[in-house]
Amino acid sequence: MSDHPFGFSMPNDPDDESGRGSGGSGSGGPGGDFPNMPPGFPMGDPQQMAQMLRQFADMMAAQSSSGASASGINWDMAKNIARHVVSERGDSSVGAAEYAHVQEALRLADLWVNESTVLPSGVTTAQAWSRSEWIERTMSTWTTLCDPLTARVVESMGHNIPEEMQGMAGPLLGMVRQMGGMLVGQQAGQAIGELAREVVGSTDVGLPLAGEGRAALLPAGVSAFGEGLGVPLDEVRLYLAAREVAHHRLFGHVPWLRSHVFGLVEEYARGMSFDMSGLEEKLGRIDISNPDALQEALSGTEGEGLFQPQDTPQQKASLARLETTLALVEGWVSVVVDSAVSTRLPQAAALAEAIRRRRASGGPAEHTFATLVGLELRPRRLREAAALWRALEEARGVEGRDAVWEHPDLMPSGSDLDDPESFVSGRAGSDPFDLSQLTDPEAGPRERPGDEDGKDGDDGERE
Repeated sequence: MSDHPFGFSMPNDPDDESGRGSGGSGSGGPGGDFPNMPPGFPMGDPQQMAQMLRQFADMMAAQSSSGASASGINWDMAKNIARHVVSERGDSSVGAAEYAHVQEALRLADLWVNESTVLPSGVTTAQAWSRSEWIERTMSTWTTLCDPLTARVVESMGHNIPEEMQGMAGPLLGMVRQMGGMLVGQQAGQAIGELAREVVGSTDVGLPLAGEGRAALLPAGVSAFGEGLGVPLDEVRLYLAAREVAHHRLFGHVPWLRSHVFGLVEEYARGMSFDMSGLEEKLGRIDISNPDALQEALSGTEGEGLFQPQDTPQQKASLARLETTLALVEGWVSVVVDSAVSTRLPQAAALAEAIRRRRASGGPAEHTFATLVGLELRPRRLREAAALWRALEEARGVEGRDAVWEHPDLMPSGSDLDDPESFVSGRAGSDPFDLSQLTDPEAGPRERPGDEDGKDGDDGERE
């Protein structure tokens, strides 16, 4: 799976053996009747140019279908691509017996978790899905999550074009936007399809993708997770069910949390900046009569696409806050689940270690956000978040620990993960239920000096 945000640096199609590159194979050249046109644009008869543009636009229209969002991404196409990815390797439907096993595991795990948190159950339905069903039932969330990013990419295609190019490049850029939207949709569908082959439930990526209250496990994913562990499948299923229901409790009873995660992704998108300095040269090398050449220019090679995002301080700060928030979610879930199952599942420690190894090697959450926003969740952040929640529980009990979720201004920051004792001692001397001095619940966890530069006090290296 790509480590670049959707549509930014999509690798060349391995099935394309045309050998047609983005070099200037178009007619004409610099000078002639249009001395200001960049090399590679067809020169001579303007009607020929217009005809090629119309033919290319017709081709693009033929490839498009209903389902495009406001960002220009055809999510119906993305969903179909994702379903193809899982079906080509086999994806059987869930049988009645498997469905019953999953429902029972989710019900029992929810009862166990009652003893580990004051947050009430957040499960309204318990279901078992195939991989294709996971795609169908989570696609609306993917659309909401990805649209701010993809819209910013498409919007950026056309900004800051050199003045001497605007007259001729206008029609071309319209097609570049449409082609870019198709490429982003293709990459999104491929990424979601690959993710469907890894996930075990509806909350693997750190938030409930099918909506709050709809808990689900994928029997195929559960079996794949348990392979090689030497742990009975029933125990594996119960452990993963406990993680699933714990996520739903948190998101179901912390009303600001879901919107905060989505807001950080939108904030990142607003801060996107693109280097347009080389755009004139790149456009000048495109033979617009050759669709493959345009796709290669948009996709690029070795990470050099037509439009490349640049890191900005705003983006780094947004990523740091997103990383902190997701680490706090995962840390809390780990602490709650370990408490709930440690005396009930003989192999609980081995299963917890398997989850940690999965994180370290890049599980669904890491792959998703690395693909989406260039963010990798570092295992050290997750361990530090879990250590903070344990320390807070020791100091204030389960009720005091969970009360921190009452308001975003009570939440630990990135610097608190570096120094949990200071955070815990500060909380121990105050009333965690006193919200009278707090402000907008949609603002998210408060910022501290360690967060503003996007470093979160972390060296950025995996352990």
